[in-house]
Amino acid sequence: MSSAPKSSDRKKKTTSSASSGEGFSEQERAAMKERAAELKTEGRRGRGAAKAAAEEKECLAKIAEMPDGDRELGERLHAMVTEAAPELAPKLWYGQPAYAKDGKVVCFFRSGRMDKVRYTVFGFNETANLDDTSGMWPTSYAITDELSEAAEATLRDLITKAVS
Repeated sequence: MSSAPKSSDRKKKTTSSASSGEGFSEQERAAMKERAAELKTEGRRGRGAAKAAAEEKECLAKIAEMPDGDRELGERLHAMVTEAAPELAPKLWYGQPAYAKDGKVVCFFRSGRMDKVRYTVFGFNETANLDDTSGMWPTSYAITDELSEAAEATLRDLITKAVS
C-alpha cells in the first residue's frame, strides 16, 4: 500500500495554500507574465538601433503609466541614468524600467505604488560594479517622492560606479 497522497488531495492542498496567502502575490504573478512577454518580444526584435529605440519607447511608456509621484520620480531617475551612464540601454524588466549593458540588467526602478508596497525601489543587479572591500554593500534603495539633492547625487555616483 502506498501512503502517497491522491492526485485530488494534492490539488486541494495546492489550492488551499495559494488562497491562504502562500505562494506568489497577484503583483508577482503579473510581473512574471510581463517578463515572459518581454522575452518573447525581445526574441522577435532582432538587434541594432531600431530595437534600442523600441525598448526605450516601451520604458518611457511604462513610466508615463505610473501613478503620480512615481511617474515624476521615474522621469527623474530615467534622466539621471541616461546622463550618468549613456552606455546603459533602457528596457523593461518584469514590467518595470531597467537599464542594461550588453543585454544584462545593471540597474532598475520599481514603482512602489504599482507594486502596492510601501516604497519605491532603485536597485542594482550583480552585473553592477559595486563590490566593496568590506564584503557587504547595499544593492537596492528605498526612495520617497522627496528625493533630496544629496540622495540624487549618491545615486548618480552609484550608477557611474556600476558601469565602470
